[in-house]
Amino acid sequence: MSQISEARKYPNPAPLGLAGFALTTWLLSMVNAGWYPGGAVNLVLACALAFGGTAQMIAGVMELPRGNTFGATAFISYGAFWWSFALFVLFLHDNVPAGFVGWYLCLWGVFTFYMWLGTFRSPKALQAIFLALWITFFLLAAGEWTGSAALHTAGGYMGLLTAVLAFYLSAAEIMIEAYGHAVLPIGQASARMVQAPAH
Repeated sequence: MSQISEARKYPNPAPLGLAGFALTTWLLSMVNAGWYPGGAVNLVLACALAFGGTAQMIAGVMELPRGNTFGATAFISYGAFWWSFALFVLFLHDNVPAGFVGWYLCLWGVFTFYMWLGTFRSPKALQAIFLALWITFFLLAAGEWTGSAALHTAGGYMGLLTAVLAFYLSAAEIMIEAYGHAVLPIGQASARMVQAPAH
């Protein structure tokens, strides 16, 4: 009997997870930036449940057999963020103080900040996404606490930047899978550094 076993190839779920995150973040950030009125959030909620939430959850579960702790934690957590956001706006927002919403956003900022610290051995494109995202959360939290429209708008624009960066890395990952090499530069970590999971 042959002793040669064929290595199992696990698909890379990062393009899916990043795309779900990017598209939903872009839609919500357009509202936060003041491009569209609050009623536009209804479409954001649909996307948050179907793509931002569910697709990221699927991507996170796909990271588990690949042994990617960072990727699983990130995708499952932000998938849960979108589900919780949609549930809050749809059913649970009545009588919740703005200051408490600020804490919700702030704590997501804290989570994102230490996830950003975990990207320092990963490509610079991934570092940039998490940097922009924790700044987004803190700006939005400060906007809730202070009632400042300017901070809320700034959070919206930072969210738009976050979405662009996530779309970029998703596209870069797709092209690596399609062509077998990097087409879009993602700022690979130094070869002197021990490589950590990049998704």
